[in-house]
Amino acid sequence: MKSKATQTKGTDGRVACKAIPSKGHFFNPDLNPRQREAVMRILEGECRPTPYVLFGPPGTGKTITLIESILQVYHFLPSSRVLVCTPSNSAADLICIRLHDGGFLDAASLARVNASCRDNESIPEVLRPYSRAGEDVRHAAFHRIVVSTCSSAGMFHNIGIKVGHFTHVFLDEAGQATEPESLIPIGFVSERDGQIVLAGDPCQLGPIVKSKLATAYGLGVSLLERLMANPLYCKHDWGYNSKLVTKLIYNYRSHEALLTLPSKLFYQGELCFKAQKSVVESLCQWKTLPKKGFPLLFHGVRGTEMREGKNPSWFNPMEAVQVMLYCCQLSKKLYNPVNASDIGIIAPYRKQCEKIRVLLGKVGLSDIKVGSVEEFQGQEFLVIILSTVRSNESVQSDDLQSLLGFLSNPKRFNVAVTRPKALLLIVGNPHILIRDQCFRALLQYCFINGAYVGCDPPPSLRHSQIATAEQRSA
Repeated sequence: MKSKATQTKGTDGRVACKAIPSKGHFFNPDLNPRQREAVMRILEGECRPTPYVLFGPPGTGKTITLIESILQVYHFLPSSRVLVCTPSNSAADLICIRLHDGGFLDAASLARVNASCRDNESIPEVLRPYSRAGEDVRHAAFHRIVVSTCSSAGMFHNIGIKVGHFTHVFLDEAGQATEPESLIPIGFVSERDGQIVLAGDPCQLGPIVKSKLATAYGLGVSLLERLMANPLYCKHDWGYNSKLVTKLIYNYRSHEALLTLPSKLFYQGELCFKAQKSVVESLCQWKTLPKKGFPLLFHGVRGTEMREGKNPSWFNPMEAVQVMLYCCQLSKKLYNPVNASDIGIIAPYRKQCEKIRVLLGKVGLSDIKVGSVEEFQGQEFLVIILSTVRSNESVQSDDLQSLLGFLSNPKRFNVAVTRPKALLLIVGNPHILIRDQCFRALLQYCFINGAYVGCDPPPSLRHSQIATAEQRSA
């Protein structure tokens, strides 16, 4: 591990043969109380065969909790056979790498099953021995731990693997899998004593479903999200049913100022700040910040949203230039410049991403990642810059979808604002964004804390500041 605070970030490719702790002790001694509780609940399996949910808000160490759980099951339940699935290859690879780097597994116990169409070059070097072990699907099925994508797990059905063959199914990033996708690996677990563990966050982006018909019939809702709306899994006055749900609350990623708003909007204000201060406070004195010590800035720009020909994708030249200027100020400053790879730029439209990439290329900053919110889910950056693009103030429609497009989705908002560790910059038109509930809360939060710059703010924003000041004085 690079640091205790980030818990799971960074791998160096080495395998150490480490001593196995005795039963009742943990492979990772740095787990917090909630993470330990989750591991013990999974090991005890009191909820079987009802699925157990590990509710992991951003930066709370969900994956490391899963890794600990898998190791505990492997070492202390000798008759167990574990299937670990994710919706994507990248997430499945990450699980494998963490298991490999832990040094607590016999290499022959782990198999990484890939789809036959996956290019061998896209498989990380460190995982190729495990992938070779997974090429013979029938042989791979009898390894103690098998890792694959949800869809690739269908190959076990094809070769006639029976229900009950796997004793435990762990589904990571369960909120991003469609329900039929989730049911593929779940179909191998015994209805009597099998254990299903779903890990994810129903408040972040769900599965990508392009068919409007499929969406209309509910396929855009993951199994995780549907379960969390069920009375069994809902939060009651006394909290969640601890036999079915553990909610992780200690955030190891973000500065406290960046965590406050999403915690209040999406997680009942329960998230606790536990990040490494030397990292998250590294940009608190950045000269461009209007309020030092508060690493959040909203830059109001009344730009123009545009399209090229019949291309449906929007772009905003003024915002693109402003984003590029901020990148230059961060990465080209004289003292402690920010590495380009530590900056991420999120824009809701492909055309805006293209325009920003062109501008960054001209100033030698092509290494900065630019993409949509979907491309950033599950990732973290020291700095995140968000360009909101939409800026047509003449539209009086109450239909937020037509006015703001992708911006009107609370889950996209949540993912975007929870990616940064040390600095969040938002560039957008406040006169448009204030019509959306989440962006209104963000604008008020920035305005009240002196973190707003740029064009004149909407009158209602100034009024809210006056009202807040009066409440404080009262």
